[in-house]
Amino acid sequence: MKLTIFGATGGTGQHLVSQALDAGHHVTAVVRDPARLHQAPHPRLEPVIAEVMDPDAIRASLTGRDAVVSALGPRAKAEATVCADGARSIITAMRAAGTRRLIVVTASGHVVDSGDGPLNRFLVKPLLRQLLRTGFTDFAHTDQAVRTSGLDWTIMRPPRLTDGAHRPYRTAVDENVRGGITIARADLAHAILAALADPATIGHSLALGY
Repeated sequence: MKLTIFGATGGTGQHLVSQALDAGHHVTAVVRDPARLHQAPHPRLEPVIAEVMDPDAIRASLTGRDAVVSALGPRAKAEATVCADGARSIITAMRAAGTRRLIVVTASGHVVDSGDGPLNRFLVKPLLRQLLRTGFTDFAHTDQAVRTSGLDWTIMRPPRLTDGAHRPYRTAVDENVRGGITIARADLAHAILAALADPATIGHSLALGY
């Protein structure tokens, strides 16, 4: 596939770029600072410097692509709405470019309780929603933008991300993975590529966890 990846310099994005190239895909990595893309030069890797919040600036990087992945995340408090604002910009640009397949990463727990056990549902998740209110609000607005986009979307809902090594993980469609409180960034990247290849994930959220 020809993929465009936003957030390619982040923890998950780095794994996603590497795994996509290993799988034989062509990757367009839209970045603000190419020096942060810690990936050796590759004939199927095309770094593009563009501002994700400007639909006109990113439209060319979406034209003719098979799919788009947003692994955007905030690096500072000033970027508290980066996921939702980025998603809206990407959706606008995708409509103009005629590209339909979209995968967006948010998080488990901010809107969905289905699948959780009593401890997570009534204690852990409510506490996290208070502590991480700003981030969860951003994710909720991101979900809303994606769900109403009219595109062929999938929302990935990982729990707490780690830098652990690959190991077997579980997934759940439109509900949380019971007891799945962590996932390695490498495994999230693996699951994103698997979802891209599975049309059954279109129009659904996909939770992950060990």
